[in-house]
Amino acid sequence: MDRADLNEIKKMLQKSLNALRYEHTLGVSYTAACLAMRYGADPFQAELAGLLHDCAKEFKDREIPDACRKNGFPLAEEEKKTPQVLHAIYGPFLARTKYGVNDPEVLDAIRWHTTGKDNMTLLEKIVFTADYIEPNRWKSEDLPVIRTLAFKDLTECVYRITKDTLTYLEQKQYTIDRMTKTCCEWLEENGIHDNNGNG
Repeated sequence: MDRADLNEIKKMLQKSLNALRYEHTLGVSYTAACLAMRYGADPFQAELAGLLHDCAKEFKDREIPDACRKNGFPLAEEEKKTPQVLHAIYGPFLARTKYGVNDPEVLDAIRWHTTGKDNMTLLEKIVFTADYIEPNRWKSEDLPVIRTLAFKDLTECVYRITKDTLTYLEQKQYTIDRMTKTCCEWLEENGIHDNNGNG
């Protein structure tokens, strides 16, 4: 896959996503590429994963369980309780079958961009973080601090985002995906909450 493929994917996404989602997608893609250059990851991989992280947002949350079932990977009952992350479950399949992406690292980064998980790879951390801090985001009061932290200590930033997400979900009394808790626990077990993250 090369730059021409990337440009073709952009054209396809522009047709399938609404205008705001597409702008967000571009923001995540560019931010992921910048973080990749900062931390020594592959900028093209990061740009591609960022570009396709929300590719399944062309489907409504209620449509994704049926789409998953029809394509041979039905959702667990627990997964159905967290509609806000369903697009991340279906996204890798769509990235592979519709957009022609076969890079397992890119597909994994798409899969875990909303919740994180334990033992996250560098690329997974980059896309997870880029989704939160890209320039079109504005709702979080701590964004200026988190954006600065993202380029100083990526792992510490992932922890800060995860903690803020858990706090938000608890305050709103939303069901919390277990992988978000798993991600937070993994980081804490590795001392990241003590500002010992090394990115």
